[in-house]
Amino acid sequence: MRLSEIDGTLREIRVTPIKTLGQNFLHDGNLARWIVEKLELGGDDYAVEIGPGLGALTTLALQSGAKVLAIEKDARLAEFLRKRFTSPHLEVLHADALDFDLRTLFAQPRVKCFGNLPYYVSSQLLMKFIEEPSPISLWVFMLQKEMARRLSAKPGASDYGALTLLVQSRYRVDYLRTIPSTVFLPKPEVDSALVRLTPKPANNDPNYNGEVFTGLVRIGFSQRRKQLQKLLRAEIPDWAEVAHKIGIEPKARAEELSLAQWIELSNSVQPPDLPDAGETASERFPVVDEHDRVVGAAPRRQVHGDNLRHRAVHILVFDKAGEVFLQKRSRGKDRHPLRWDSSAAGHVDAGEEYDEAAHRELREELGVSAKLERVLKLEASERTGQEFIWLYRTVHEGPFSLAPAEIDYGAFFPANLVTAWIRARPEEFAPGFIECWRNYLQQLDETSR
Repeated sequence: MRLSEIDGTLREIRVTPIKTLGQNFLHDGNLARWIVEKLELGGDDYAVEIGPGLGALTTLALQSGAKVLAIEKDARLAEFLRKRFTSPHLEVLHADALDFDLRTLFAQPRVKCFGNLPYYVSSQLLMKFIEEPSPISLWVFMLQKEMARRLSAKPGASDYGALTLLVQSRYRVDYLRTIPSTVFLPKPEVDSALVRLTPKPANNDPNYNGEVFTGLVRIGFSQRRKQLQKLLRAEIPDWAEVAHKIGIEPKARAEELSLAQWIELSNSVQPPDLPDAGETASERFPVVDEHDRVVGAAPRRQVHGDNLRHRAVHILVFDKAGEVFLQKRSRGKDRHPLRWDSSAAGHVDAGEEYDEAAHRELREELGVSAKLERVLKLEASERTGQEFIWLYRTVHEGPFSLAPAEIDYGAFFPANLVTAWIRARPEEFAPGFIECWRNYLQQLDETSR
């Protein structure tokens, strides 16, 4: 929309821009087109726009053929957008984006997110929309220039800080361009900038403990001018030795360390929890016939390598609201790393029964004990990885103590969302879980008839 159109529209709908909501409307059409081009939208995309305002970017996003969800906090503007656009590909949601349930986006095959984030809540919105687990594959945000520089800063720069590292540890950040204040009505007091965030490949950086990394970074930047050896004395008593090992000066300050060096530093405090290769290789599983009768035992590697029939258990943990807890498998798992799986799952060891294994897996992976109910038994097949599986369910509110060597992340999800998620993104799940969930729903349906 041109400047005169924006001014006329605001008068027509009797809207005066509210400074506390960060309402600044873009009136440069060429810039708007350039911004939307950076999203590379197509007909298969689901685009979430934060703060659409009068729809300058919304119009162009819809022209790409993508479906658009526009989240607008101002009820007057939300109503205006509903009247202005009649496209079936647009949903206007009158809501505060900070209250939006991101989990619902997992039901879409591919999600991208964009918007002109209000300065006063830009950091909160940014952190919410990139938090794990994230269903979003690309972010293009207009931010206050100072914030954009902090996100994309390099070691040694004055803008380089804790926020830089916490974001860059999981995302590639590209500072696309500076956007002058003159392209907005009303004109803000400072310039903006456009940044693009894309998730880094899972194995881009060495494995590390996220909590330890975050804690060290926050302490390290709590007093920027202090040397790290003073700030981290309690966490790293052998500082001189560690500093030499990771290639930094003993008197280094926080902003001098690269992301890779911060990761090395956190691993010196607590090495990442990975499955013990020796223990895994020595595990022995009962080998069974087509009727699940034990006919012998073999090492884990042989069982998997030769596709021998064996036994496993899966547990579905629900909360009182009916949401199911899912785990994202650790990157160190030998099968299906970083895929979503049942609340707890594992093999039945040699000399062990199904029920015994189920209680053990619940304790080892989630750190809890609970009464387990047998739900159904799945036959060994290609879909289950040649595993006979007993599926169990229980109710537990948590909190859980997740085993880092087994689980990368865990969270509760509505059951109907899990079904839609599997339909939209089957590649994100372990095949055994998909089979368990399908059979579980089928039994529920049969029982309810």
